[in-house]
Amino acid sequence: MAQKKYLQSKLTQFLREDKIQLWKPPYTDENKEVGLALKDLAKKYSDKLECCENEVEKVMEEIRCKAIERGTGNEHYKTTGIATIEVFLPPRVKKDRKSLLETRLHITGRELRSKIAETFGFQENYIKIVINKKQLQLGETLKEQGVTHNVKAMVLELKQSEEDVRKTFQVEEEKQNEAKLEEKRIQRTKRGLEILAERAEMVVDPEAMPYLDIANQTGRSIRIPPSERKALMLAMGYHEKGRAFLKRKEYGIALPCLLDADKYFCECCRELLDTVDNYAVLQLDIVWCYFRLGQLECLDDAEKKLKLAQECFRNCYGENHQRLLHIKGNCGKEKVLFLRLYLLQGIRNYHSGNGEEAYEYLNKACQLLKELYIDPSKVHNLMQLGFSAQEARLGLRACDGNVDHAAVHITSRREELEQIKKEEREKKRRRLENINHLKGMGYSMRAARQALHQAGGNLEEALKMWWLNDSAPESNNRQQSPSQEKIDQLVYMGFDAVAAKAALRVFRGNVQLAAQTLVHNGGRLPPDLQLSAEDSSSTPSTSPSDSAGTSSASTDEDMETEAVNEILEDIPEHEEDYLDSTLEDEEIIIAEYLSYVENIKSAAKKN
Repeated sequence: MAQKKYLQSKLTQFLREDKIQLWKPPYTDENKEVGLALKDLAKKYSDKLECCENEVEKVMEEIRCKAIERGTGNEHYKTTGIATIEVFLPPRVKKDRKSLLETRLHITGRELRSKIAETFGFQENYIKIVINKKQLQLGETLKEQGVTHNVKAMVLELKQSEEDVRKTFQVEEEKQNEAKLEEKRIQRTKRGLEILAERAEMVVDPEAMPYLDIANQTGRSIRIPPSERKALMLAMGYHEKGRAFLKRKEYGIALPCLLDADKYFCECCRELLDTVDNYAVLQLDIVWCYFRLGQLECLDDAEKKLKLAQECFRNCYGENHQRLLHIKGNCGKEKVLFLRLYLLQGIRNYHSGNGEEAYEYLNKACQLLKELYIDPSKVHNLMQLGFSAQEARLGLRACDGNVDHAAVHITSRREELEQIKKEEREKKRRRLENINHLKGMGYSMRAARQALHQAGGNLEEALKMWWLNDSAPESNNRQQSPSQEKIDQLVYMGFDAVAAKAALRVFRGNVQLAAQTLVHNGGRLPPDLQLSAEDSSSTPSTSPSDSAGTSSASTDEDMETEAVNEILEDIPEHEEDYLDSTLEDEEIIIAEYLSYVENIKSAAKKN
């Protein structure tokens, strides 16, 4: 398959260079049948490529037929408005994996999915469609989603069956159940990330939620701008979930997660993306996923994504990895990322008919593979010392395979991380003391956290931010109206009775804070505190319907907890998990594609 793609690309290059249009005479007659001149052209190109003439003629006929189909489709679209979509089917479809489908662009994504399912024999609810590197939105029209004539659409099955050819009723039933489970997993993933993103957007003190952090190469947290917190949370969450599916080689489920991650990363500022390597790694993961699905030709901007990854690595690690070497002292572990980058660049160039460039990149990948090879006995020796297999691989790569140095490196890294954790624990201890101090002065928990966050942890500065005490009181205090004596005190100071009562409700009867807030706002509560006062004044009433709803609410809460936990479970414990790889798959693929390009070089020498 890869060799055929190379031949197609090479022949397409020759046709462009020679300015030959196969859909016109003398290669196509008036009845759109193949002309005799095509055979002569095939002979010329087969001699040039040192290939079988019949194979070259067959591929050229495919190119000619496709050009005629495209031309006919273009005319049809101009006259009728009916667009043609090139549909790429899953790998299990052995024949005709690439087919054409006609449709109008005003239909919804759901209608297109139904049409694809009906035309190609899929179950509608168990497929996803990717167009323009985005998941097809079911509720929007194709036109609204930027779908145009001659666009490429990739079909992903939620679960593939290896026994599809000889399936029985029982196998089919099992397949449906598996697909339902996969769909539920995807929905839980989406819901779990939405919940975490909502928390990220609402949180007033990021230190209260450590799993919302993003760290630099040293392992220390980076402060995230509030305006980008939600987008970054969704981007990182979808990426980690996608990587979890990649590890399990569930590429059809991984790709939608990775594409969603890409969408949300694009909402973050470039400065943030250049600080960490997450975005670059994501680009590699997306291209790798397309390749493993056998649909690399569907990703028309693979070159762009790989260049973007290379640029992000350069910005993050520095020219020639200088910044990385300064921070970490080595770049052995990160070489894994460059190996995959060079491998994908080699594959892309091969599929584009660029044999020399492909060989250059594949050779780079091969050299890195040799550098990164790890002797299994060395991993075993380190594991005997109490280190994990993952720590052993990462340590050996960081220390060029030296076991003693790797042991020291791993131990040192453990101590560094433990020191960072110790500092964080001490920071949290002081913060908790300050929060309790503020609560003792009448602040709510939310207000105390917010004041400390805005004051950079400085208690004295936080004490000056009394106006932040806008969070609702505890539930048992919500139902208590302020005493008339306290209201009279504020009225005696010159404040309106209604405003005085509302302010006392917000500040749980604290006359000093209520008075300061009213003075600061010209005798009135600001709009956000008025809302809090209204919330606190409304006492919940218990009714039979409320009681009946308790069980349902509890069930929803359990489901949400399950969804969030499922996301958190996929976040790896080791901060360098994304750098750990056995490289077994890469080794096989490098050997395969090197054999292809070496065959080309051999043929060129003979020629």
